[in-house]
Amino acid sequence: MSHHPTESKKLLSHTIAEWACALKYEDLSPAAIQSAKLFWFDSIGCAIGGSQQDDAKILLKHYREMGGGKGNATAFVSGFKTNPVDAAFLNGHMIRAMDYNDIYWKSDPCHPSDLIAAPLALCEAFGLGGRELILATVIAYEVEMRLCEFGLPGIREYGWHHATLSAFAAPIAAGRVLNLTPAQMVAAMGISASRTFCPGAVTAGKLTNMKNTVDPWAGRMGAESALLARHGYSGPEHIIDGKEGLFAVFNHVQYKGKPAAFDAAMLVDALPTCPKCHYRVVDCGMKSFPIEALSHAPLTAMMKTVKDNNIHADHVAEIKVEVIARAADILGDPHKYRPDSKETADHSLPFCMAAGLVDGMVTPLQFREERVLDKALIPIMDKVKVVANEEFEALFPKFQPSRVTITTTDGKTYSTRVDVPKGDPRDPMSEEEIAVKFNALSAEIVGQDACDQLRTCIMNMEEVKTFSKLFDLTTARTPVASH
Repeated sequence: MSHHPTESKKLLSHTIAEWACALKYEDLSPAAIQSAKLFWFDSIGCAIGGSQQDDAKILLKHYREMGGGKGNATAFVSGFKTNPVDAAFLNGHMIRAMDYNDIYWKSDPCHPSDLIAAPLALCEAFGLGGRELILATVIAYEVEMRLCEFGLPGIREYGWHHATLSAFAAPIAAGRVLNLTPAQMVAAMGISASRTFCPGAVTAGKLTNMKNTVDPWAGRMGAESALLARHGYSGPEHIIDGKEGLFAVFNHVQYKGKPAAFDAAMLVDALPTCPKCHYRVVDCGMKSFPIEALSHAPLTAMMKTVKDNNIHADHVAEIKVEVIARAADILGDPHKYRPDSKETADHSLPFCMAAGLVDGMVTPLQFREERVLDKALIPIMDKVKVVANEEFEALFPKFQPSRVTITTTDGKTYSTRVDVPKGDPRDPMSEEEIAVKFNALSAEIVGQDACDQLRTCIMNMEEVKTFSKLFDLTTARTPVASH
């Protein structure tokens, strides 16, 4: 590939590539390193639990039928051996499968851990260790989180899914593991992003298995694009801000009478380069519930209201849920009042509130098919009124304000407002709290002893030379059946 841009200005892909290729493990801050390890701890727990979801089992069956079984990369839980591209996808999907992994939401939402299975697969395949993975993880979070900040107001408002942006971040993290040159990194971005523009239909209305698949698929594209670029395959360097790239294509889209826009400075200004710098990874949040991110504050508010006032489900006449407009749009549309799949249920405020009220908790158990289809929850769901609150809109994304007002059958009302859900960096989950979540998701599958060893392995990742032990520990005690 030529080192000379096709346009007179310096293109953004070159700036990002030069930064990523120059960054070294020694440049990372202690806080960034610790955060990367905590997100791996959370993500692997999500993956082990996610392996039991129907869509994860379907994918495993599919890739077995496609002729795997040999290779230098491993799928979590099953121990299935394959190439690093397929392993990146299978493991990334398991991390995502329950919608229980990390969350960052500014102009757009993102889940950076959807992308980190790709550098892990490449580390395993090429015999690299923990420091290389930590570096790639921090890079993945930095670029992905900046991408979700620079849309004005955000590509979701234009009708597109954030996997569109993940396709730009994923090859950078994967490419850093492969030690690509800046020119190769630029090519990898161009290859990946050329094939992964994703419409918002995957998270609109009735949801399907693709809701949890499109972002891990961007991670897969990142791995394959980096491998192709390593061998000299080329891709458009102008894919972001050049001719008919991201900016130009979205400029044709209207939002509230104005063309869609992006702030390039948010993407590349003050990219961190030293241990005293601020890395975005420390700003990302985790999920204390396995549900869509904007559901966390209202569910927290309802559970607190119920507990503080000893409210029983039989005594509830109405649950009014005030949220920002996009939360009402995503989580309260008509399809969400009659969910018929796990994917729709975990994006349904009526279902999550009804299940939380009746069951006293919202865990992966609430999203088993028999509970999702339980007609006994329908009368409760119909009592949930989701309302967009304009006052709250002005506070987002700094806060995620939600107010839940429960009216009981005797006419009394009880109200609670929550602005910062548990797991937000301002109310973070501690390592011990992550361990509780990890063990709940993993102990029955890999055993408690393996859970304890995995915690030690992950939280000392900088000392890991190869990942063979980690994959041994994440393999189920008994064979995992395909769908």
